[in-house]
Amino acid sequence: METMKINKLEIENVKRVKAVKMEPTPNGLTVIGGKNNQGKTSVLDSIAWALGGDRYRPSQAAREGSMIPPNLHIVMSNGLIVERKGKNSDLKVTDPNGKKGGQQLLNEFVETLALDLPKFMEASGQEKARTLFRIIGVEDSLTKMERDEKELYNRRLAVGQVADQKEKYAKEQAYFPDMPKEPVSATELIRRQQDILAQNGENQRKRLRLHQLEQEQQKVMEEMEQLIKRQQVIEADLSVARMAAADLQDQSTKELEEDIANIEEINRKVRANLDKEKAEEDAREYRRQYNQLTKEIEDIRKSKMDLLDSADLPLPGLSVKEGELVYNDFPWDNMSGSDQLKVATAIIRKLNPKCGFVLIDKLEQMDLETLNEFGQWLEQEGLQAIATRVSTGEECSILISDGYSYDNEGNPTISCKKEERLTIKSQDLK
Repeated sequence: METMKINKLEIENVKRVKAVKMEPTPNGLTVIGGKNNQGKTSVLDSIAWALGGDRYRPSQAAREGSMIPPNLHIVMSNGLIVERKGKNSDLKVTDPNGKKGGQQLLNEFVETLALDLPKFMEASGQEKARTLFRIIGVEDSLTKMERDEKELYNRRLAVGQVADQKEKYAKEQAYFPDMPKEPVSATELIRRQQDILAQNGENQRKRLRLHQLEQEQQKVMEEMEQLIKRQQVIEADLSVARMAAADLQDQSTKELEEDIANIEEINRKVRANLDKEKAEEDAREYRRQYNQLTKEIEDIRKSKMDLLDSADLPLPGLSVKEGELVYNDFPWDNMSGSDQLKVATAIIRKLNPKCGFVLIDKLEQMDLETLNEFGQWLEQEGLQAIATRVSTGEECSILISDGYSYDNEGNPTISCKKEERLTIKSQDLK
């Protein structure tokens, strides 16, 4: 697929520009240098207006003080000629065969972010990631995954909070290890007490019977001679009575009486134990749910990474972690200026593969070594960048002074109209 680049451009009377002519390098970095307020940014604004349409038209397009309207003339690498001239700066697009076109034709190969790189550079990390998702065709899938992840995260957060509360509540509860597992019934204790009292009463009755028989025995002994037969009967009864009373043993009701007296305290402790055990059980269940939700979240995140790993990314080493762009494992704010420009330019190329150029303002923040590194990468990738820089050094491809363009030797790159001719010395530029 042929990528469109800028072969030549001529600009007159736009913003601070009086007359600028240049031929950007097809592959690599073309630096427009000069001092502040000389018209460097006006060159980029003019290109954006010419190719991007009226939404890029400067609010005061015509150069202040000029009686001649703006004139823009750009020749693209495929032979298209783009012009804006006349009182209304009407657009005229002519193809190599002489056929006319308009903004719709330009929109096919001009990516808006290529004309307005700061819009991407200054976007939030999530917005940058969204742009990447859109161009590699995974936005819908990732949106659903992120929605599911957020839902699971919120559920896990709620479950975790309940688990923490349950664990805290369980930890604060008193526990009494010697208490029964279930609350004690006062009715049952009283019934058991009554059974024992009844049994003890029966025992007492039998003891009384033994005592009576013993008394009768004594009486019989005294009357033995007269009551021999009676004695035999009584002795037989006595033998039976002794056998019945031999294994009798009274039970104490003291423990039950104490339990009855302390039943409220016992049940309080039993209920406390049950509450603690229930809280611990609840906490374990909520912790299990929390761990399960954590696993589901991790599965979704892995699916997202697998989706990104299998996608056709615009730059090796570029990915997304936790919703933010990363390049060679560095997030955006930790990337070098050169890497940031690489990422932005690669994404713009991917957005519209037909667009082979990008406009970059204010490259003075980049040192020469980084500037050269970025330029070499552009050449390697077959991309064109036109940038401005507050400098008059050798890294500049063209210099702008008072709205006119000059080469590094101080020679004008365009013939000025007689009334606007400017004399300039090399030392004024350097």
